[in-house]
Amino acid sequence: MRDTLVLNASFEPLSTVTLNRAVVLVLQSKAVVEQAHPELRMRGAAVDIPAPRVIRLRRYVRVPFRRQAPWSRRGVLVRDGHRCAYCGRRATTVDHVVPRSHGGGDTWLNTVASCAEDNHRKADRTPEQAGMPLLRQPFEPTPADAMLLTLGRDDLGALPNWLTRSAA
Repeated sequence: MRDTLVLNASFEPLSTVTLNRAVVLVLQSKAVVEQAHPELRMRGAAVDIPAPRVIRLRRYVRVPFRRQAPWSRRGVLVRDGHRCAYCGRRATTVDHVVPRSHGGGDTWLNTVASCAEDNHRKADRTPEQAGMPLLRQPFEPTPADAMLLTLGRDDLGALPNWLTRSAA
């Protein structure tokens, strides 16, 4: 399923929606298409529009200020590009740098993407105790960056440069 980025009327990223929801917003004149998929079109009996990749709401929506991006396992995998923080292979699990049994929590700075083999090998130890240094340090993405990263690297590369400067 393709995701469509929704921008506020002020061009700030708000969320992602399904392609069908984006088309409905455009057809109801609640949003305008800022960027479309080059070869994909949505056709109906009386409609033929380009499939939206980025839409902008016509009216400004006030959003409460969000200081941090919410943590999630999927978010950690996306942040790390589905690459293991220990060996660089494809990651399918999330590992706690400081294990939960030692007081480590589910936070952006304490979790990294990991392949199942390395996650099992590290077990209930810190990377130093296991002799497994991290290839890259975990970081906390901004809420806007976390939302842009959910689009995926392929779709992110097709977005305008002004929109992806901080997420790349």
